[in-house]
Amino acid sequence: MRLYLIAGEASGDLHGSNLVKALKRQSPTVQIRAWGGDLMQAAGAAVVKHYRDLAFMGFVEVVKNLGTILRNLRQCKQDILSFKPDALVLIDYPGFNLRIAKWAKKTGIPVIYYISPQIWAWHASRVRAIRRDVDKMLVILPFERDFYQKNGMEVVYTGHPLLDALSDQIPDAATRDPKLIALLPGSRKQEISRILPEMLRVTPLFPEYRFVIAGTHTLPAAIYQEHLRHYPTVELTIGNTYDLLRRARAALVKSGTSTLEAALLDVPQVVCYKGSPLSYSIAKRVIQVKYIALVNLIVDAPLVKELIQHELHTTPLQTALFELLDPEKAATIRAGYARLREILGAGGASEKAAAEILNYL
Repeated sequence: MRLYLIAGEASGDLHGSNLVKALKRQSPTVQIRAWGGDLMQAAGAAVVKHYRDLAFMGFVEVVKNLGTILRNLRQCKQDILSFKPDALVLIDYPGFNLRIAKWAKKTGIPVIYYISPQIWAWHASRVRAIRRDVDKMLVILPFERDFYQKNGMEVVYTGHPLLDALSDQIPDAATRDPKLIALLPGSRKQEISRILPEMLRVTPLFPEYRFVIAGTHTLPAAIYQEHLRHYPTVELTIGNTYDLLRRARAALVKSGTSTLEAALLDVPQVVCYKGSPLSYSIAKRVIQVKYIALVNLIVDAPLVKELIQHELHTTPLQTALFELLDPEKAATIRAGYARLREILGAGGASEKAAAEILNYL
């Protein structure tokens, strides 16, 4: 059996790697070729294109890099045809993957989507294209199942794959460093350039605390270090995000999967986001949900503070972080995290997804 997987971001690489492991456990002879990252490669997929060459954030950035994106699409289609897979497994990354799905449907290649694009947040009309082009939809959030069912699609809820990696690793209070605050500014260069400076400006206002940046292997350390010239006390660790979160008292976290990682590791957080002015202006007109943080979306309440665009500057960030350091506020957030884990349910998402894919084929 041959499967072709496409993941275009760090979170997709993580979840894709666990899916590859589960597929190989359940079907040891399966051949997997992929666009992804180091984790998928280590899990046993033959990765032919790294996601670091694919990650463009925001409407403006996509337009600027349109030529590269179109070349990537052509290259991907050619490679799929050469590999002759029994099915495509698309992992999130909608701008690219939905185009591949449309092409694959016309070509006669079955399309399985694992980790739904967040069309329920910004472009619900795209559900018609998904219904037309996707043969099987596997979702990881409870409200996604309801969304697709209401729109006439068969959908399987697998549970969230982060539960498998993190739900049994909540540290006790003794392992926390009461003076450690984690900074998670994202995994793309554009995110670092816009979000990290705002996070750093607040650090001198808390001189009694240690601030540590969670860096990623997919970016050169120099990208972080150029922002640290005026903040000599702020530290940088590369590839140790989970360990940092296990020890941290609080965190400033870029909106995305990291907000759920922090929640599952029981770290009170402030969610941060800042894009280009034009991208933000466009997004504001099309986004249709009350919150941007996955944590808040899942519990359907403003459990953690969100500082978005013009709100992400020193004074609001200082106030929000000061509140996080209050034990009573931290306890309220952790009680909300317990509710979040109940909503997400049991683990085993990767195994369930692998079984659904293999059974379908």
